[in-house]
Formats: sequence, C-alpha cells, structure tokens
Amino acid sequence: MITRPAISRRAFLHGSGVSLALPFLEAMMPRLSSAAAATPPKRMVFACASLGIYGPSFFPKETGRGYALTPYLEALKDHREDFTVLSGVSHPDQAGADGHTSEMTWLTSARGPGLGGFRNTVSIDQFVAEKIGYETRYPSLVLSSAGQSSQSYTRSGVMVQAQSKPSQVFAKLFLDGTPGEIQNQMRKLKEGRSIMDTVQAEAKRFEKRVGAADKEKLDEYYTSLREMEERMLKSEAWVQKPKPKVDAKQPTDVENEADLIARMRLLFDLIPLALQTDSTRAITVLVQGRGDVPLINGVTMAHHNLSHHGQDPLKIEQLQRIERAEFEALNGLLTSLKAKNESNGSLLDNTMVLFGSNLGNANSHDWHNLPLVFAGGGFKHGQHLAFDAKNNQPMCNLFVQMLQRMGIEADEFGSSTGTGLPGLVV
Repeated sequence: MITRPAISRRAFLHGSGVSLALPFLEAMMPRLSSAAAATPPKRMVFACASLGIYGPSFFPKETGRGYALTPYLEALKDHREDFTVLSGVSHPDQAGADGHTSEMTWLTSARGPGLGGFRNTVSIDQFVAEKIGYETRYPSLVLSSAGQSSQSYTRSGVMVQAQSKPSQVFAKLFLDGTPGEIQNQMRKLKEGRSIMDTVQAEAKRFEKRVGAADKEKLDEYYTSLREMEERMLKSEAWVQKPKPKVDAKQPTDVENEADLIARMRLLFDLIPLALQTDSTRAITVLVQGRGDVPLINGVTMAHHNLSHHGQDPLKIEQLQRIERAEFEALNGLLTSLKAKNESNGSLLDNTMVLFGSNLGNANSHDWHNLPLVFAGGGFKHGQHLAFDAKNNQPMCNLFVQMLQRMGIEADEFGSSTGTGLPGLVV
C-alpha cells in the first residue's frame, strides 16, 4: 500500500530552483598531490580517426617483436620501440543506429550506440577528470579537427564540446586573462558555490520526509557536495594563479576545414606544451573525416566517399595518401613528446598515447578488430599484440590498465573483463 507519494530526484532538484548534476563520489579513490610528486605525473592522450584506417596498410602479418613494418607503420619507424601495434581488440555490441555511431562510444564502450533508449556512459578521459582532474588547471582538454563534436562524455552521458581552434586553445592554456575576465570567472565560481548551498539547504528540508535508507543516500549526497565545493575552491585558486609561459607563439588557425592534416598538426603541436606545463593530464582529439576533399596531393575525391572504397584500387590509393599523412602527423607528435626531457626520462615515457579508429573496416562499417597504436607511458613496446580476430579482447581492458598507470585504483571500466591486455607490461 502506498502511504505517501515518492520524492523524485528531478522534483527535488527542481524544487531547489536549480539544476545540478550529482558528481561521482571519490571518497575511496586516491588523490594526487600537485606539490608532493617526486616524479613527473602520468598523462594520457587519445586520438581517433573517425573514418577508419585501411587495415591492409596498417596491420602487420607477423606477430610479436619481429613484425615487418607496414606502409602506415613505416611513418613511425623512428619510434618502433616506443609503440605497440594492437589487433583483435574492440568494444562489444557496437552495432548502432548507423555505421558511424560507434564514434560516440570509442572512449566509453556503451553498447548499442544511438539505438532507442541509448544513453552514453562516462568516457575514460572524463573518468580521469573526476578523479585527479582538479590537480591541474584544466581537468581535461577536448579537441577536434573540425566542429564541436567529441568522444568525451560526462557521467550523465552528456557530450563535452570540443575546441577546434588552436589559437583559442593556446590562449586558454598560456595567455592570462584581463583583470575583468578573471573577476568574471571568480564571480561564476562563487555563484556555483551559492547554488550548492541552496541545494544542500533543500536537501536538509527533505530529510524529515525520508526513511533511514534515503538518509544514508542523502549523506552520500552531502559528501559529493563537499567534494564539489573542494573542486571549486581549487578552481578559484587556479583562476588567480598566472598561467605558465612557454617558448612558443600563439598559432594561426587553419580556417579551411578541408585542410585536415594541417589542422591535425596544429592540435598535435599543442599537446606536448599542455602536458609538460601540467595544465592537464587527459587529452582527447577527434580527427574528423568529412565529406569534402582533403588538401593532399593526389587526392581528388571526398574523404568519406574514399572510406567506402568498395575495393576500388583508385579510391584505395587516394585513401592511403590521406591516412599515411595522418600517421606522419602522429609521428610528429611522438617525436615532440620524446624530445622533451623530464627527471625520469622523456615526456613520452610519462604519457600514454592511443591512436586509432572506432571502425575496424570503414568500407563495411565493421566495428570489430580496431586498428590501434599504443605508445609511450613506460610500457615495454616494439611488438605487435594480435588477439583473436573474431573473439576480440575488450578495449576496456586496456583502459583499466591505463587508469592504473595513472595512479587510479580501478579494477573495471565500461565493458572490461580484466585489468589489462595480455603481453602489455610496464
């Protein structure tokens, strides 16, 4: 028998006159001290080519350490011992609303992307941002070669909008705001704390109407509010601190969105600067293949059309030109990361870089057997780890391994079935 109406969470928040997402509790998770770290922190970078990577030009035929470099991997030959080629890895159940919806879940592994009732889950970079993000000025950096779409999602399944203009990203990272801008940021943070006070007061009022179990949940909610307030206090401190100075000029944006590689390179140029200044420790880059013709010699057809080549040799040859250029841009990023020294090695030694695609075969929209290069981070590389091509290893097993390398105590993430990929060791 129902003796009183249920109190909905939506009604509770609405009753307080504000909308506030509930942050994930962090009480059982370790915190990194920005002042006490004796060695440089660990970082992670994810870059996804959303229109796929042509498998025959990427996957080696041999496994282990003695594999022959393929045409695409030839672009990375100077870093052969700095990366591992992965095959037979994917997220399960990625057949979605259309052939490209797996783009939404490359960093989350949520099943059935875009289908009825689908709700995305938190992406690995935003999971990291929850745990250690406020030890840096920016919890994460979300970038895209075109537009605001990204593969980064909050715990409530909301996409984090990407930044695609390198000049604006550079200004955000390294150029101090005017006194008026700083004051405006402080005002917004203080308003946020005021909203939390209002919500907490409303929660106290509801305490009288709930049972013991709900009171326990409210106690957890109060804890989350206190943690959010702590984050805001840290944000206020960052606002008032001068931004780091770097020996680099603010880049000039490439306005032509068809110039994919130039835009990609500019974004990659910012990554070592952001990481070495400890402005953030989690970066994602969505390399947006589009329906226009990339500005690459010998390419005369639209990128998306070429990805659906239908085994046409002429289309494949042009597609290879585009993707080879993408791997050359990746080589530039790895070279830059390796050239920057830190107390225990290079910046690359302390940065995990995952480059690949959400499509294993873009021609058929197949999401199995994803093409992946995993570099840096202090792992033993120089090998091709080939797992079962039909019964793939969950990509989230790698994600758990990366989280642990970041110092986060996590035994599972997304669709993981284990805490790492066999054969991939530090």
